[in-house]
Amino acid sequence: MYRLEPIRRRRRPRPPRALLRGADAAFCVLLLLAAAVGGSRAVAGIPALLAAILPPGVTPAQADDSPGAPFVALRLDRPITASRFTPQLLYPLVAHDVPAWLIAHAPAPQPRLRAEPPPPGPPKVAIVIDDLGADLARTDRALALPRPVALSFLPYADATPWLAAEAERAGHDVLVHMPMEAEGEHDPGPLALTVGLAPDEIRRRLDAALQRVPGAVGLNNHMGSRFTAGRDGLIPVAEDLAARHLFFFDSRTTPATQVVAVSHAFGVASTGRDVFLDDEQTATAVDAQLAELEAKARAQGVAIAIGHPHDVTLAALAAWTARAGARGFVLIPLPDAIRLKTEREARLALAGPR
Repeated sequence: MYRLEPIRRRRRPRPPRALLRGADAAFCVLLLLAAAVGGSRAVAGIPALLAAILPPGVTPAQADDSPGAPFVALRLDRPITASRFTPQLLYPLVAHDVPAWLIAHAPAPQPRLRAEPPPPGPPKVAIVIDDLGADLARTDRALALPRPVALSFLPYADATPWLAAEAERAGHDVLVHMPMEAEGEHDPGPLALTVGLAPDEIRRRLDAALQRVPGAVGLNNHMGSRFTAGRDGLIPVAEDLAARHLFFFDSRTTPATQVVAVSHAFGVASTGRDVFLDDEQTATAVDAQLAELEAKARAQGVAIAIGHPHDVTLAALAAWTARAGARGFVLIPLPDAIRLKTEREARLALAGPR
């Protein structure tokens, strides 16, 4: 058994400590003599002496904060602005977003037109009759209109539950005509959605209304010029409709309506009506509004009208729907019209202004 001895490295000989001490003492004496004879000039020459006797890079860099120290000034010919492609330091740098050579070789921008031609095929029309349920005879006349006509029922009317069920069996799309607060002294009816209600109370009233209208595929507002102008009250409505997969058709009782914007934010299908048929209840006025509906459908490809169960309106619609095909129009269900209008509005938004 051999015992391994550790290999020891040979140490370099060190100079005697006495010699180092003598050199240090000599340097100190020399420094004192230089300071005594030369004063401040000798002290100022120390850096030059060290630079001469020491190897390069050993002398540390020293900052000079004297007023006469030289400095570099950069001239800025324009105000400093931030850039997406420039690191934001303590002082933002100036840079171009796009290099000049790329700008020079880029093709000229082509103007995009906001207006677009209507989609191919005949113009399409959807019609909604609301305020139903309170008048049995007029509701029956609305039920006799073609199936694509959507029927919207007041939830508080006594006969609404079985009339709405009958409308669904007849093939109509059924809506809740939800009472909402109006501007002024107008009374929208019991359990209306009003500004200032707590979100839970809004959901409770909405749930009660939906239970009164079986088969509902969506809702539109009854009055609501004040309620639909505020986002806070519409948010719980949109949340509830999104959970139930129902749409929100905006009757557009105010130019300030927020219905479509809030509904789309929560993924709820929504659009607004184009024409009110019977603000003036005369045959001449209703015919004029039907002509306006036709014009909008030709220009846009699709248009939606709202009417009410007035005798003059029901008579005019019975006649118009009977000859719509011969006049070149297609009567479509409301959900299809909402989809087509939403797609058109999205295309226009992408195209931007002229």
